[in-house]
Amino acid sequence: MKTRMLDAEMWLPLEVQTVFAFFSDARNLEALTPPWVRFNILTPGPIVLAQGTIIDYQLRIHYVPMRWRSEITLWDPPRRFADEQLSGPYKVWVHRHDFEQRDGGTWVRDHVNYRPRGWICEPLINTTALLRIL
Repeated sequence: MKTRMLDAEMWLPLEVQTVFAFFSDARNLEALTPPWVRFNILTPGPIVLAQGTIIDYQLRIHYVPMRWRSEITLWDPPRRFADEQLSGPYKVWVHRHDFEQRDGGTWVRDHVNYRPRGWICEPLINTTALLRIL
């Protein structure tokens, strides 16, 4: 089974420190996730992100409740951080967030390496599950 990649980027007219602070605040994950996923942080707050921080979530994909546990595996403010799924709906999920101040604002880039579960049904699961989260 192959590992897939997803890359996305956007430019925001804000200072890199402001953008990094928003994206690295675990409480903002709920605001960044589509409402139909019903994303909920289970880890009691306040959550201080640093390398080694572990966060537990609950979400729904196609009405199926799931738990997700991730660890911050890279912490380099305000330039980048990465989280890796320890347990959850994917076999592999490694998500790197990069921030670059340029062009009068900040470029936000996301790179995800992931491998859906599902063996022979993996292409269908990849299409339906990932699109529901994003």
